[in-house]
Amino acid sequence: MSETIEPVIGLIGGSGLYDIEGLEDREWRRIHTPWGEPSDALLFGRLGGVRCVFLPRHGRGHPRPPSALNYRANIDALKRAGVTEIISLSAVGSLKEEYPPGHFVLVDQFIDRTFAREKSFFGTGCVAHVSMADPTCGRLMDALEQAGRSLGLPMTRGGTYLVMEGPQFSTRAESLLYRQWGCDVIGMTNMPEAKLAREAELCYATVAMVTDYDCWHPEHDHVTVEQVVRVLSANAEKARALVRAVVPLLGTRRGPCHRGCDRALEHALITAPDRRDPDLLARLDAVAGRVLG
Repeated sequence: MSETIEPVIGLIGGSGLYDIEGLEDREWRRIHTPWGEPSDALLFGRLGGVRCVFLPRHGRGHPRPPSALNYRANIDALKRAGVTEIISLSAVGSLKEEYPPGHFVLVDQFIDRTFAREKSFFGTGCVAHVSMADPTCGRLMDALEQAGRSLGLPMTRGGTYLVMEGPQFSTRAESLLYRQWGCDVIGMTNMPEAKLAREAELCYATVAMVTDYDCWHPEHDHVTVEQVVRVLSANAEKARALVRAVVPLLGTRRGPCHRGCDRALEHALITAPDRRDPDLLARLDAVAGRVLG
């Protein structure tokens, strides 16, 4: 008999998306974690009867820059809240002419160029290595693609997201280099978020929402702040519509993820049980409690 699972959909909102309208039984709750405080309180509610938990990645009002986000606390808090899968909604720049402002890309690969962030829940006292060959969940991608097509959203499935440290944007030389690497979009937030979601055995998918062309584009210098803000606002409305369409599709799952995201730690732990640090194990209770017993 297969395991019965009630899906709880985690939603992480990026720049311009600080709330999810239409949630029933809404309640903001503070979740404390052994990794520190998450970006903000979490918004609990239901969409079409499906339980959802929303976290504004930068906090309401956007007080936190990308490098200062407590990614470990954010993922741990969502896991403690009962989340089983995460849809990450992220503002990005485009590295391709065919992805203009307003276009959505369902990312399936990342290149991590960040360097000032804690990237793992594990470490000295409990070592683990999870596979990141396929960093997003194909099952979530299927549902997002179906929902996006039903809404007529300009959307491309598949693409590589270059994650830079920031907070400054790229130099033109960097932007041209990333295009040579075959990257599709560029942003500052989805790493180590995706890595930590994998360690927490959470299905994860990114909806990259293009706000502008990166500085490689000859017309980039003509883009005004007002234009970018206008695209951000329009993208946020599209994102809310996409969430309303995809959550009912994801709410039908009742068994384990057939992509194995929820079993990512099955063979990842390396440290022998008698050499594991009790203090670190205590911090891993939510993230890895399933395999630590």
